[in-house]
Formats: sequence, C-alpha cells, structure tokens
Amino acid sequence: MTNEDLVAKVWNYAHVLREEGVSYGDYVEQITYLLFLKMDDERQKLLGEPSIIPPGSRWADLRGLSGEDLEKHYRTTLDGLGKSSGLVGTLFRGAQNKIASPARLTKLVSLIDAETWMGLEMDTKGEIYEGLLERNASEIKSGAGQYFTPRPVIEAIVECVGPKIGKTVHDPACETGGFLLSAYEYMKRQATGDREQTKKLREATFSGHDIVGEVVRLAAMNLYLHGIGNGESPIDNRDALSRPDGPYDVILTNPPFGKKSSFKVIGDDGAVSTETESYEREDFKYTTSNKQLNFLQHIMSVLAVNGEAAVVLPDNVLFEAGQAGEGIRKRLLNQFEFHTLLRLPTGIFYKQGVKANVLFFTKRAASMEKQTSQLWIHDLRTNMNFTLKKNRLTRLDLDEFVANYKTGARHKRKETERFRAFAYDDLMARDKTNLDIFWLKDDSLEDVDALPSPDTIAVSIVENLREALEQFADVAQELVEVDESLA
Repeated sequence: MTNEDLVAKVWNYAHVLREEGVSYGDYVEQITYLLFLKMDDERQKLLGEPSIIPPGSRWADLRGLSGEDLEKHYRTTLDGLGKSSGLVGTLFRGAQNKIASPARLTKLVSLIDAETWMGLEMDTKGEIYEGLLERNASEIKSGAGQYFTPRPVIEAIVECVGPKIGKTVHDPACETGGFLLSAYEYMKRQATGDREQTKKLREATFSGHDIVGEVVRLAAMNLYLHGIGNGESPIDNRDALSRPDGPYDVILTNPPFGKKSSFKVIGDDGAVSTETESYEREDFKYTTSNKQLNFLQHIMSVLAVNGEAAVVLPDNVLFEAGQAGEGIRKRLLNQFEFHTLLRLPTGIFYKQGVKANVLFFTKRAASMEKQTSQLWIHDLRTNMNFTLKKNRLTRLDLDEFVANYKTGARHKRKETERFRAFAYDDLMARDKTNLDIFWLKDDSLEDVDALPSPDTIAVSIVENLREALEQFADVAQELVEVDESLA
C-alpha cells in the first residue's frame, strides 16, 4: 500500500463520523489520539519497547470494549492522559472525546485495529497527518494553515548537509518533525553499534519548537514512536523567536510562511487596532516585523561555531529592501559562509504559488575577514512545472542538485546549466544586495505551448499582487512610524 493509498484510507474513516456532526478538524485530532495508542501498542509487541501510557489507558484496554462501555472508557482515558505530566501530558494536553456515538467509535476502533501501522516507513505517520490537513483544506475551501515541507526536499536537504553522529540537530519550527526524523534516519546509518552512542543519538541529539500545539503533539508522537527522546518531549510548544537558546551544531528548518507578525489591541474605547510585533532581542542586529528575517536572525544567533544550517525561506528574504533586509543579507555574506542557494520550483507546497528557496550556510568564528568567497545557486524553478496532483516533485527531481552540491567536497563543484557560482564582490555590488538571481531563459515567454496551466498563472498573479501590496503596506507603515517619531 502506497502512502497516498494509506492517506486515502485513513481519510475515508472520517466518513464514519460525518453523520454525527464531527468536523474534519476534530476528526484529524481524534484520529491522532487513536492512531498513537494503536502504534504504541504495536511498538510494545513488535519491537519490545516499553510504553509510556499507564496501564488501563492503553489500546488493549480499548480493543476489548464496545458501545457505551468503550465510549465511557475512551472519554475517561483521554481526560486522564491530558492531565498527566511529562511526555504523556504533551501528547494529550487538552484531549477530549469528540465522538459522541458509541457505535461510530466502536467502528473506528475496529477499522484502526485491523491495520498494522508500525511497519510503515520512516515518516509516513507525519505524511498521514499532513495529507489529512490537505484533504481538510479541500473540503472546507481554506488553507491548511501550515506549509509542510515536501518529503523529497527534506531528504535532499539532509543528504546535502550530512549531519554527523555526535552533533546536535535542531528545528525551531518543526512542523510534524520531518527534518528531525530524516536526520535521525541518516545519522542512524553511521552508528557503530556502541550502546552509549546509540543512547546519545536517541536521547540527546534532537530538539525542536513549534508555536502550534496540535503540530507539537504530532511531532512529539512521531519522535516517540521512533524511539527518540529521554522520557520528556524533545519538542517544546513555544515561539522560537521569543528568546535565544542553543547553540546547535545543525539547524534544519522551514519557518512558517507569512511576512508579518501582529496582534490585536483593544483600546479603552473598545476600538480594535492591529499592532505590528517586532522582536527586541540583544542578539538581533536588526529590528524588523518581518517574521522571515527574524527567523533567519534567530538561526544565525543560535547556530554553533562551524555549525551548518539549511533553511527554507520565501523569495522576499532575498530582495526585501530596507535596513533590515539588506543588512541581514550583507551580514550573512560577511560573517557566515553562505555557500549554496537552491531556488525551489513552485507548485510543491499545499498553498499554490509559493516561491521558496533553501539557504545553506556555515557559521564561522568571529573574524574581520569576509567568510563567503562565492555563492553557488541552483535554479530548480525556471521551466520546471510541478503540481500536487498531476506532476508531484519526487526525490529523483533533486538528484542533480544533490550531486552538484558534493557533500563533504564542495571545493570540487563545477558549473552546469542550472548551477552557477557568483563571486562575493559581484553579490555585494548588486543593488541593495539583491540575491534574487536568475539567468536561465523562461521558455514560456516565447513559446505559448510552454505556458503553465491557467490556474497556475492565475495563482502566480495573485501571489505577485499580494507581495506588492505587502511591500506598499510596509512602506506606508514606515512612513507612519517616521511621522510619529518626529511628532
């Protein structure tokens, strides 16, 4: 059974509950609890691993019940687990039964019990959740809320960075834990069989943050089911930008998309206004409300000396004007070895039209000398048309980039049609240090048959207009702030 088939099967379980008025969002939450209890049971029986779930609240206790007895026990189980401390509390915080029909709950437990889930490949559990969110978004005609990183991109990034066993790996916006799990699988292959080494890999290597409680739960479940952790959750439910931590040897992440951070303020007269949120941190060189630039500053701050980072960021980080945008790019080129930029194609994220890149850089010890000699850019966007349905990005599509990257041997790189090197002096001479660089001819500009589909073009227009409006809004806000400072 393929991952797509499995997602479809799990999604079909939702139809069992629709007649009872259970929303798709609530269904995703409920299926998370039930799947975890089932996989924890399999983890015990198939792998001989101890369970963190207390006796009386395990899958075996649910399996033997039906009807009202099952509903009552399940409700009591979730309530008790939600009040627990430690990892169990993280996994089930605020959990409550939303499946009021005993018959429907009995059917759902029976359907889940009929499958063996622990035999699934590495992060299929995360893919199930992400697939459910995508289906949910289609049903309610709204966005999935998160911009989950495609698995092929994660795998390629991890292979390029090549994290070594003994190094710490961190993701400050961890989603369902895809980067951490992929890194674990990569590093596990380096293990020599030493028990202390394996223990350290599992218990003292991986960590992450995420601001979305439901996603934290999924990430913590994912890591636990793979034997990662030391009895506490390696994932914290918090805003990584709120304070510095680390340092970390390797940072792999795709921070949430969306430029602005803001919050509502209710005045004494009851009027509601929106205030832009900026992070005032001593370790930040620039103050900005651009969330993407703040995440980049955060990563630059908490990365260990000689540590490696790979960060998925939208195009605006490469060209946004202003003191912060230009200043952060110059700092990245001067104080870090910013050696590789991967221009990702459109059509690979759940939200259409997203234009993103992967920035690869190394933190070097403080020096008066510039740390970047040249930036290698791989263009995987021009004349590349992918969609989530008809032409999905695969790992094979990234083979050329991984080969060109030359993990551990970057000095042997050679230019190709899609892979070019740009010297430091040329980059610094560009207006506002704009790193939004293209050189390939777009075939669609001359050949009407090469044009993307009409829906892709429409989405691209909308995204470009939205980006332009955001830039105008930024300028307007800056003018207001200047006027207020002069008043």
